[in-house]
Amino acid sequence: MAEIFYKSMNRRAFIKTGLAAVGTLVTIGTGCSPGLRKSEQKPARWALLADTHIPADVNNNYRGFFPYQNLQKVIPDIISASPDGVVIAGDLARLTGQLGDYANLKELLIPIAEKRPVFMALGNHDNRENFVKVFDEVPGDKQPVEGKHIVVVNRPPTRLIILDSLFYVNKVPGLLGKAQRQWLEDYLKECDDTPTILCFHHTLEDGDGDLLDVPRLFSTIKPIRKVKAIVYGHSHEYKFSEFEGIHLINLPAVGYNFSDAEPVGWVQANLTAKGGDFTLHAIAGNKDKDGSVKKLAWRM
Repeated sequence: MAEIFYKSMNRRAFIKTGLAAVGTLVTIGTGCSPGLRKSEQKPARWALLADTHIPADVNNNYRGFFPYQNLQKVIPDIISASPDGVVIAGDLARLTGQLGDYANLKELLIPIAEKRPVFMALGNHDNRENFVKVFDEVPGDKQPVEGKHIVVVNRPPTRLIILDSLFYVNKVPGLLGKAQRQWLEDYLKECDDTPTILCFHHTLEDGDGDLLDVPRLFSTIKPIRKVKAIVYGHSHEYKFSEFEGIHLINLPAVGYNFSDAEPVGWVQANLTAKGGDFTLHAIAGNKDKDGSVKKLAWRM
């Protein structure tokens, strides 16, 4: 059933122009603007989302939330904000990364992708093989690490690196793995000093359901001062913390929260060479902090 659904949806998406094709019509730069120092460049504006959990069945719901309708609701708000790009930090699909999940996600994202590129990380409820079948082309600089979906996005005055923490489908823990960590270390040593933000799905604590190689990741990036922040999802919480001056930004979920105390929504980020402003857009759940702004200064 999912196979048939995917084929019909993909045909409609092709007629309306595929996500990657339209997304890449909007140029994301590969370096600094000529004649401008990083401190003089305009902020890079990003819409940051996580845990969309889009199902093949549009009426699927959890804890009274309807993930399909939630994303449908935030898309006009994101378009109105006119970001330079959109990032979704994993758990794109509902539970097991079915083809129908991604077909629905692709169609939902078309109004955004017609205007701005959309970059996606993979989480524990995603299926890498099915994701690639539906999103067969993606914007950004795709990196050649076997078995991992890694994309580098240069949008001065900052750089985003989309990493892949998917370990097993529909099992909670995440893992970057040795090959991806080695690629990251090599890339960070060779690239220029543009302030860099890492983005992936899993949380950064020491539980069995967190990123299992957090200590190795932290030991790699701690001395590399160009790494300024990590953006992630997974916990369905909105919070900020730090590790050795590196900001850890936990995005709220779009699909649903796990606790009534948490918002459901997305975050608008204005990023400069010196820091960033992060504005919460809560559409459901706890809306007490809707519109609140968190200002962060990058480590030097």
